[in-house]
Amino acid sequence: MTAAAPPLTDRAQLVERVLARYGERTVAALLRHIPEQSPPYLYELAADYPARPGKGLRAALCLAACAAVGGRPERALNPAVTAELFHNAFLIHDDIQDGSELRRGTPTLPAAYGVEVALNVAHATHLLGHQRLMANRRELGDELAWRLFEETELMCRQTLEGQALEIAWIRDNACALVSADYYRMCLKKTSWYTFLYPCRSGLLVAEGAASDAARLDRFGWYLGAAYQIQDDVLNLVGSQADYGKEIAGDLWEGKRTLILIHLLERCTPAERARAERYLRGTRAQRGPDAAEDVRWLLDRMTAYGCVESAREAAAGLVAAAERELARVLAAAPPPAGLSEEGAEAQEFLLALPGFVVSRGR
Repeated sequence: MTAAAPPLTDRAQLVERVLARYGERTVAALLRHIPEQSPPYLYELAADYPARPGKGLRAALCLAACAAVGGRPERALNPAVTAELFHNAFLIHDDIQDGSELRRGTPTLPAAYGVEVALNVAHATHLLGHQRLMANRRELGDELAWRLFEETELMCRQTLEGQALEIAWIRDNACALVSADYYRMCLKKTSWYTFLYPCRSGLLVAEGAASDAARLDRFGWYLGAAYQIQDDVLNLVGSQADYGKEIAGDLWEGKRTLILIHLLERCTPAERARAERYLRGTRAQRGPDAAEDVRWLLDRMTAYGCVESAREAAAGLVAAAERELARVLAAAPPPAGLSEEGAEAQEFLLALPGFVVSRGR
């Protein structure tokens, strides 16, 4: 039996508080493991993205999943750091591949230092993540360390495959995609490393190598898709302060979001032909003259209700995530049988789905 849900504003404040506490704890531990002695433009830049203001969602999920089933979250701190290191390495790669100019409100590493430096820093960040995986053997024992390594290999493979899908759609100018294609990409690219992997790691630390670490997978899949859709919405209609990245960057890059897929399904043949012509080029090929096309695409998305239908899809996924989580927590220790931190972790997990789709509103 789970505790009654607090009011919406209280739930948002709870999520913010837990994210801030776990984020501060994780970033402090992460920065301690970055070498102080560094060749130029390497380890000191590996500390750049982690030190920028951010939600620390993946680390918080790892620690909260551990605490919510009666585990000791301090034992999950190193896996939480691992999740953040791999996350930040993926962010650098994303910024290189997408040609992004802003990350968390300031210039991206490739924009500030060039692709060569940024790519090497991403490799160094991956190396630091592998070092943290190796440290699990000393801190958690051989069997559990190996399980966490297996989970990390699976997460990396799924994430890379999801990224490959997105790159291929842009490169091949895929314009016949349907919603199911988008959701498959979300499961691989977003859900695995943002939600499934941290939750699985936290459960393993709490319960040992024999844990059913997959029992939060449906929760993570639904919430990951909702998170990605809301991110796509904010990219188009959010503010710079809320989003922290370039507004309409997805349109400049030609990303096949659910919103764009809905537009191509609903627009007239003439409008579709214009959209396909725009999407055929790369961002560099389009140049600054594409601003008019970007404004036109955004106008058509609004006219056909594509942004609103994406929001409705995200709301449905959030409801599904909440049902899945309630089912899993019904078999977990009740809040009264947990530590104060464990009870709060359950409340945090229950409040998180609604928080995800309220960002930027």
